[in-house]
Amino acid sequence: MLKTILISLAALLLLASCSKPKDFEYRDIKNVKLNTIGFSQTSLSFDLVYYNPNEFGVDLKKVDSEVFIDSLYFGKFQLDTLMHINRMSEFVLPAKINISMQNMLKNSAKMLLKKEVLLQASGTVKAGKGGVFKTVPFTYETKYSFSLF
Repeated sequence: MLKTILISLAALLLLASCSKPKDFEYRDIKNVKLNTIGFSQTSLSFDLVYYNPNEFGVDLKKVDSEVFIDSLYFGKFQLDTLMHINRMSEFVLPAKINISMQNMLKNSAKMLLKKEVLLQASGTVKAGKGGVFKTVPFTYETKYSFSLF
């Protein structure tokens, strides 16, 4: 009887540990910095603050995505650095994006007149644990409010 209970508990723990991981929670953008300005492309860097709500840490190896503002192409975001994310903690994701100035200039008047824009990102993230990595697609969407005046 005790042996059956121990096997059942072990099976339950194994199933619980294999549950689907929760998505990271976006918290903030910090340290926005304009790196280079160009006619065709401009480079912007910033820190994205996220929270890992999972009971386990994870290693993040690569992020590759495209960013849109109000459904208009803004630029490409990439991260190609191995970083460890602790369990149930905030972490900072250093970000750098190359902005297509042609698209920005075409649509800047529309964006400047708005108080809120729709930010969208879609791409893939390569994450794993114990040296085993998996590439997972993601999409993210949020409304961002700002005031110029």
